[in-house]
Amino acid sequence: MTFEEILDQAIAMLQRRGRVTYQTLRLQFQLDEEHLEALKDAILFAYPQVVDAAGRGLVWNGDAGAISPPTPASPQSVEPPVTLAPREGTASSVPPEQSPPEAERRQLTVLFCDLVDSTVLASRLDPEELREVVRAYQEACAKVIARFEGHIAQYLGDGLLVYFGYPMAHEDDAQRAVRAGLGIVEASGQLNTRLTQERGVQLAVRLGIHTGLVVVGEVGGSTRQE
Repeated sequence: MTFEEILDQAIAMLQRRGRVTYQTLRLQFQLDEEHLEALKDAILFAYPQVVDAAGRGLVWNGDAGAISPPTPASPQSVEPPVTLAPREGTASSVPPEQSPPEAERRQLTVLFCDLVDSTVLASRLDPEELREVVRAYQEACAKVIARFEGHIAQYLGDGLLVYFGYPMAHEDDAQRAVRAGLGIVEASGQLNTRLTQERGVQLAVRLGIHTGLVVVGEVGGSTRQE
């Protein structure tokens, strides 16, 4: 994929969502730091409707559908498209260390789910079997959460702590959390069909959801941050 194609897709994503984190762009297009910085500069220079959000991502401040592509340069000044193939024999550039972004206020919806009577389940299964069962349950939950663009903040034993509204925000984050919870219950039922046949066990999940105003930002030391 050329750089221009990535730029077009990034703008389309930003217009559709309203805001996109740099981490999302890095993962979506498999960018290294050098190309991510180039993409950021290209968007901010060519689209004045887009602003940088405290070094964490890009925010579209214009009207939906108002994005127009930049005027193309004259044929003499057009540079060949840049492909993002890795360069052999060269080390990737390391960006200068940046200070952590300031904390910000967010309306956040938190979902927590875990297994009911997991200690009883642990007493019935061999530790390796238990690990496989828990991993299957976590994978089923993760697929549902990804579908509603939630963020798994932590895996806590057989529990999952999930954020809706951070780092990616939507106008309907509370509804997304509820739909994700219902989806997890449905996925667990489908998983039970397989677990009953393979291991003779069934899982039951419980969920809690709460919405409120929070202040989010990095905490912890340089080697361990949350």
